Amino acid sequence: MKITDVRIRKISKEGRMKAIVSVTFDEAFVVHDIKVIEKDEGIFIAMPSRKNIDGEFRDIAHPINKEMRETLQEAVLSEYKKAIDENTETDNTPVE
Repeated sequence: MKITDVRIRKISKEGRMKAIVSVTFDEAFVVHDIKVIEKDEGIFIAMPSRKNIDGEFRDIAHPINKEMRETLQEAVLSEYKKAIDENTETDNTPVE
């Protein structure tokens, strides 16, 4: 399975959630609402999730092995960094 498109749908300068992303696989299947999150330990992705009746959040879609998670995270964060760089260049204000 190959990642054929990554679209940064929304970028936020404030808060821990920095972006919302859609990823297309094999030009045939898309996953929306992947979040780019920034914590003290660094930046990472969080898969789309839903809150259960008991209050716990459960992923709706997610990689089932470490290699796919790493591939997905690298692709998303690479596109996110490009979008941040482009945003910084066009408005001349640093993105926090």
